[in-house]
Amino acid sequence: MANHQSAKKRALQTVTCTARNKSTLSRMRNLVKKVEEQIKAKDATKATELFNMAQSVVMKTAQKGIIHKNNAGRKLSRLVSRIKKI
Repeated sequence: MANHQSAKKRALQTVTCTARNKSTLSRMRNLVKKVEEQIKAKDATKATELFNMAQSVVMKTAQKGIIHKNNAGRKLSRLVSRIKKI
């Protein structure tokens, strides 16, 4: 447990940041899943529409350092290629 003021503050900051990161990561994953559902349903227009929203969220997640930028690029690239196949 934290024994001095700066360590206590840091512990509180960690809790806050962890909650924020989990929320952002969860939002990103949910949007990616929605795009994948539309791909499985063979609905290219809806998948493209959802992809545009997901792309923004994925890139913001990478920009904040929650996921690596290469991971974000890989996710988006794979989704685009799957959408183009429909």
